[in-house]
Amino acid sequence: MRSSYFPFLLVCLFLISCSSSDINRILQAAGGSAPLTQQEVSQGLKEALIQGISKGADQASETDGFFRNDMIRILLPEDARRVENTLRQMGLGSEVDRALLAINRGAESAAKEAKPIFINAIRQLTIQDAFNLLQGDQEAATNFLRRTTEIQLIALFQPRIEESLNQVGATRYYGDIANAYNAIPLTNRRIDPDLNTYVTDRAIDGLFKLIAEEEKNIRENPLQRTSALMRRVFAAQD
Repeated sequence: MRSSYFPFLLVCLFLISCSSSDINRILQAAGGSAPLTQQEVSQGLKEALIQGISKGADQASETDGFFRNDMIRILLPEDARRVENTLRQMGLGSEVDRALLAINRGAESAAKEAKPIFINAIRQLTIQDAFNLLQGDQEAATNFLRRTTEIQLIALFQPRIEESLNQVGATRYYGDIANAYNAIPLTNRRIDPDLNTYVTDRAIDGLFKLIAEEEKNIRENPLQRTSALMRRVFAAQD
């Protein structure tokens, strides 16, 4: 998890306080004998961000990408968590564990679908957008992606999550424990058996948590420059 998903954000370390007049000087320094244009800087940043997003989405979509990552692991919905001990005392412990695993498997299956949406948003970045991100705060890129992609992600994820939850059995497993608990006489608290909206929200939130974590990390730990253009763009911070 401590890899450099967002190398473009390294430039923030020296651009964070730059005025617009400073940018041309920085471009000159970065380019050496052949100064970089603003278009080249923007393209280099896009390359870096696309690389980072691709790695993040790929990792989240691996087996255990959600389930074994404590930062984004999806727990039972709150109404079920409140009565989890009761469910286990009722002999439903294995069903609870099976539902938890299936919920996270559903999120992992759907996560791969996020990559094209993120990449499309990145490709729409203007030159001004790119420099705004460079000069922004520690979560500038994350906030940009959330602002520009969240509605699309929800629209995409809801049917995909529903399909995934059905395929891995999460809908059935969770429905079984919800119905078993709700059948207890005089139960004041009831468990909503619908998982789709909850898991959709948690899966999307998990992706953005990964992005935010790596964005903060890369600002403090310069590492990857995987193309000639990125190396030229980031040369000015050395």
